[in-house]
Amino acid sequence: MAMEKIEQAIRKARAVRAQQQGAPSGAAGVISPKPAPVVADPPKEPAAAKPDLTGRVTTASADQAANWLALERLKANQALLERHRIVSFLGGPPAIQFDVLRTKVLRTMRVNNWRRLAITSPSSACGKTMTCLNLAFSLGRQADIHTIVIEADLRRPSMAATLGVRPRHLFASVMEGKSSASAHMVRHGDNLAFGTNYLPARNSAELLHSNRLGEVLREIEDQFAPDLMIFDMPPMQVSDDTIAFLGQVDCVLLVAAAGKSTIAEVDLCEQELAAQTSVMGVILNKCRYLDKSQGYGYDYYG
Repeated sequence: MAMEKIEQAIRKARAVRAQQQGAPSGAAGVISPKPAPVVADPPKEPAAAKPDLTGRVTTASADQAANWLALERLKANQALLERHRIVSFLGGPPAIQFDVLRTKVLRTMRVNNWRRLAITSPSSACGKTMTCLNLAFSLGRQADIHTIVIEADLRRPSMAATLGVRPRHLFASVMEGKSSASAHMVRHGDNLAFGTNYLPARNSAELLHSNRLGEVLREIEDQFAPDLMIFDMPPMQVSDDTIAFLGQVDCVLLVAAAGKSTIAEVDLCEQELAAQTSVMGVILNKCRYLDKSQGYGYDYYG
């Protein structure tokens, strides 16, 4: 089967790389990279304030809860979302695969005390933004998890159009420290928020690499106390934007497209990502040979 060939090719590539680096060849998984270590880098904020991903209800202050409610509400258009293959909005059978992804992401981030997740792809049209938004809406249906999604694909932003965000938000100005986050975010329900861009940003790599950005992200965490922050990043092979930003996150997911992304591309991107942060896994999208009852041609290996 095609899936088995993909697994074998990636396993072989990892084994060769492990031998060259002097590591055991069996350390890697099937398509996901080496298992994430149980002990990770220190969290971005004191552990006492955020003991785990389910502790937000008891640790968030009244001011932080009020900040969520003060955000403009997203008037979601179900037909528009479905047209962009955002199928986890209402849940049910079409959302099952993304709910599985949600469970795996939460489990891995909880074990490692991670809070910031980047999502990228080797090249364009792999479905990273679709995956990011489906994961976000799946998380949004879990009431005790508060999630902020930030569009960091500043050269070709598309999230506002996909979501139908009407305000002319420019979250890049927040990342520059020129605007408040609350002025450029919308919320869905009481526990999911999106920071989008209606226009491309200039000097995106420099902005994503700036020292000021780290301070801005900490301010957002202080203001809203999210359990997760998810960043929709640019494709790896398009620019150096993603590499410039990886120091700000705890982990990354790589979205590859079956029939488009090559084994060599996935392997190279994985190496580059692993050199900067923890790679949680690889998502294989657009799998036409999967049973259609599984959803929109999506599978996850982690």
